[in-house]
Amino acid sequence: MRITVLGATGAAGSRIVTEALERGHDVTAVTRDAARFTVLDPRARHRTGNALDPRSIAELAAGQDLLISATRPVPGQEGQLIDTARALFTGLSGTGARLLLLGGAGSLRLPGSDTLTVVDGPDFPSSWRPIALACNEQLEVCREAAADVDWAYISPAAMFEPGTRTGSYRLGVDELLVGADGNSAISMEDMAIALLDEAERPKHHRTRFTVGY
Repeated sequence: MRITVLGATGAAGSRIVTEALERGHDVTAVTRDAARFTVLDPRARHRTGNALDPRSIAELAAGQDLLISATRPVPGQEGQLIDTARALFTGLSGTGARLLLLGGAGSLRLPGSDTLTVVDGPDFPSSWRPIALACNEQLEVCREAAADVDWAYISPAAMFEPGTRTGSYRLGVDELLVGADGNSAISMEDMAIALLDEAERPKHHRTRFTVGY
């Protein structure tokens, strides 16, 4: 499979690139700055690109089967997530490439609630609220997108950090996944497994799903 990864130098994106390469896929790793090619996996094709530019997206998607977006803005520029989502759908329109967009957990429902979401929960850190709300809007852009792009939006568990590749994970839809220990977590390594499993055996089309332990 021909896969392009946006945000390939990031913590999540770099692990997605590695997982895809280990499975034998033809991977194009994208960064905005060519000076960062040195930190990309040497087994991948290296390209520069701008996730905010639909023309750049269209060029990166040409001839590709799948585009995975794992970009994350710096604090204070959270609104770029919404602009990037719009650029992705505009740029991918007509290319035939599928989109997997790694988003946030804020819009997931808290277990046991029909309406209360993670971002509005009593224990949600205020410092995380700007990125969580931006991710919520990012998801709405996906839901309102033109029907000619096959997409899936992936919400990680509440704690989403580098960790151990266990090979185990659970899938959900709109409710936060919580483990037997009471924690909601998924390592970036196991998220990469879940993403590549979805890439190879698609189960989710024009919808959101979540991954956790």
